[in-house]
Amino acid sequence: MSKMLGSDPGQSQSWRQFRKEFEAADGTEKSSLLAERARATRRDVVETISAAGQGHIGGDLSVTDILTTLYGGVLHLDPQNPEWAERDRMVLSKGHCAVALYSTLAETGYFERSELSTFMAPDSALNGHPNRNKVPGVETNTGPLGHGLPFAVGAAAAAKLAGKSYRVYVVLGDGEMQEGSNWEALMSAAHQGLDNLTVIVDRNRLQQGARTEETNALDPFDDKLAAFGLEVRIVDGHDYTQLLRAFEPSRTGKPVGVIANTTKGKGVSFIEDRAEWHHKVPNPQQVADALEELA
Repeated sequence: MSKMLGSDPGQSQSWRQFRKEFEAADGTEKSSLLAERARATRRDVVETISAAGQGHIGGDLSVTDILTTLYGGVLHLDPQNPEWAERDRMVLSKGHCAVALYSTLAETGYFERSELSTFMAPDSALNGHPNRNKVPGVETNTGPLGHGLPFAVGAAAAAKLAGKSYRVYVVLGDGEMQEGSNWEALMSAAHQGLDNLTVIVDRNRLQQGARTEETNALDPFDDKLAAFGLEVRIVDGHDYTQLLRAFEPSRTGKPVGVIANTTKGKGVSFIEDRAEWHHKVPNPQQVADALEELA
C-alpha cells in the first residue's frame, strides 16, 4: 500500500518565489508567467499519459489553464502544510483529469515531480482519480461525477459556520453538469448565501463519445446557473486575464458560477475538439509531434 506523499521543500520555495514575481508583475507579464507554467503542465500531461498508457488527455489539456491560474495566482496555500486550517480549498470534481492536477500539485511543491513517472503503476499514490489519503493537496476523492460540488458546498458552509475567511473553488466538467446532484448542490449554495464558493465549469462542449448538446443539452447554461441563484461570469477559459478576473470574490453576495469556455485537447492541434481523445493514448510519433507543438 502506498503512503501519503511528502512535500518537496525546494519546489515549494520555487512556487513561493513565483508567486512573489507574479504579484509584482503587470497584466501582460502575469499572463506570460502563467502561460509558461501551463505549457510545462501540458508537456507533463502528454508524457505521463504516454508512459502509463492510460489517462484522459483531452480533458487534462482543456482544464490546464484553469488549474494553472488558480495555483499560480489565486489560491492561498502552504504546500509544506497541506492541512493548514486557513488554506483555500480547491476540489477537482472532474477527477478523471487527475494528471493535470498532479502536475500542478508537483509544480507547487506538494510532492516531488519524479512521482509523475509512477502514474497508474502498481502501488503508486497517483491513481487514475485523486485520493486524499495518498496525495497531499487533494481535498477529497473524486471520480464518480457529481460528487465534488456537493462536497465543496459543504466546505463553504463549514467556513461560514466557523467564521473562517478561506474560499472554496470547485472545477467541474460540463458533461458532469448533467448530474442532478450538482443542481441540488447549487440550489443549497444559493439558499445559504455561500458567496465564498466559486463553481468553475470547464465548458469544452465534449464528453465521452459525443458533444454535450447531443447527449443532454445544457444551453442556455448561463440562464440556468443564474436561475439557480449564482452570480454568473462567462470567460475564455484559456485567457489568463479573464480567468483571474473571474476568480475574484463575489460582488453580489451570491455564489460565483464561472463558465470557462475551453477547447478539449487545447495546445495539441490533432487532439483539439475531438471526442475520440477523451481517453485515447497518443502513440510515440504523436507524442513527439505534441511535444514539438508545446515546446
